[in-house]
Amino acid sequence: MLIRLLAAFIIIPLIELYLLLQLAQATSVATTFLVVLVTGVIGSILARREGVMAWFRFRSALAEGRMPSREIQDGLMIVFAAALLLTPGLLTDALGFTLLVPAGRELIRRFVLRRYIKGFNVQMHTAEEFQNDPLHRQDRGSHYTIDADAVQRKS
Repeated sequence: MLIRLLAAFIIIPLIELYLLLQLAQATSVATTFLVVLVTGVIGSILARREGVMAWFRFRSALAEGRMPSREIQDGLMIVFAAALLLTPGLLTDALGFTLLVPAGRELIRRFVLRRYIKGFNVQMHTAEEFQNDPLHRQDRGSHYTIDADAVQRKS
């Protein structure tokens, strides 16, 4: 994991620098600075707007009495998008803008879930399993899940 992080912190900035230099060579240095500046301004405006909307949806979910898991995911992706847009570069800006658009967040969410959900084994225990266990004093007639564990499988 450390090697992957180290590679990401070295390789990604080198790729970003290369792309910015190529853009400057193809157009001009002023155009490249303008692109970086404009994407930063537009990104900050979009991040603020999407953040406010995510906060509103989060509060609405709480008011409805449901767990705001999707809203929390959206909020985290928006914060990550804002951080990506703060760093100058074309790839990070592209990923940042993708995370700011609701359809892009859904695409990333599906990708992450599909990739990482395979690595977890979810075990659920119901009240019926604990009828003879004196340590658990649950309602004997309840069939609701009272405990759930997610254990990462070893690859």
